[in-house]
Amino acid sequence: MRINSAIIYSYIYKYKLTIIFFMKSLKYSLLNILLLVTVYNCSNEKTDAEVIDTFDPSLYYEQLDVSYGDDPDQTFDLYLPANRSQNTKIMVLVHGGGWSAGDKNEMNAIRDLLRSDFPNLAVVNINYRLADDDNAPYPMQINDISSIIEHLKINKTKYTISDDLGFIGISAGAHLALLWSYAFDTNNQVSMVCSIVGPTNFTDPAYLNNVNPDLQELLDLYGSDVPIAFLEEVSPYHQVTDIAPPTILFYGGQDPLIPTTQGTALRDKLLNLGVTHEFTLYPEAGHGWIGLELLDTWTKLKAFINAYI
Repeated sequence: MRINSAIIYSYIYKYKLTIIFFMKSLKYSLLNILLLVTVYNCSNEKTDAEVIDTFDPSLYYEQLDVSYGDDPDQTFDLYLPANRSQNTKIMVLVHGGGWSAGDKNEMNAIRDLLRSDFPNLAVVNINYRLADDDNAPYPMQINDISSIIEHLKINKTKYTISDDLGFIGISAGAHLALLWSYAFDTNNQVSMVCSIVGPTNFTDPAYLNNVNPDLQELLDLYGSDVPIAFLEEVSPYHQVTDIAPPTILFYGGQDPLIPTTQGTALRDKLLNLGVTHEFTLYPEAGHGWIGLELLDTWTKLKAFINAYI
């Protein structure tokens, strides 16, 4: 597929915000429009000289490609704010890519926004093992998230962070973030979770009866002939309970890969369960959006983070 791009320049408060979207092949990524944001703010910029190799909590610290397993994909980037304490909370970023592609660098835009607007928040930008013909996404990728959370717990004194965390996921990464938060957070560590165009229900008739070969190729990563019980096991919609963390959802009404029902059905179930949530549907947007809709997303997500993490 030919790459298309659109660039829009805007201003948010005192920051100069450059927003770039570009199309990616549907075959390789559920997130066919990737958002890259560069924030310029002289008072917040950090040079290499300021990244000091120490865990002194009074100093800013970052470490790229921290290993949490034997596979080359089992790495994450760690950003620890200056003047942190045992109450410093963590935001975990989960990239998309149809469970079989993608990289944590694709979340650097959101990382930069978080570091600018939430300077007291620790950020963990993760990679996970990618699915292929020999390795199914489930439970492999959920296990990877569990390994990362366990690593953070074991090292929380060294890092000077708390156990409390939030998730922001995009597309397949949003599915993983929701599923882990709803079904695998046995210690109730998750304070909030954000899904941007994330699949939520593999038993949705719009999926079971779809005629989109690109979509079906991605869904087949979970098995081409699997029982409904398994599809429910890997669906956040079927795993959510009334103790789920506050959840914020963003979807596009013209998304060719994520039917609107993936968002509205989860919204309705959260409402019925009494789970704190917010839901935004951009009726004319697809698997990503630009301009005022994008600014609206960050404004709402920023307020949600302020409220719950």
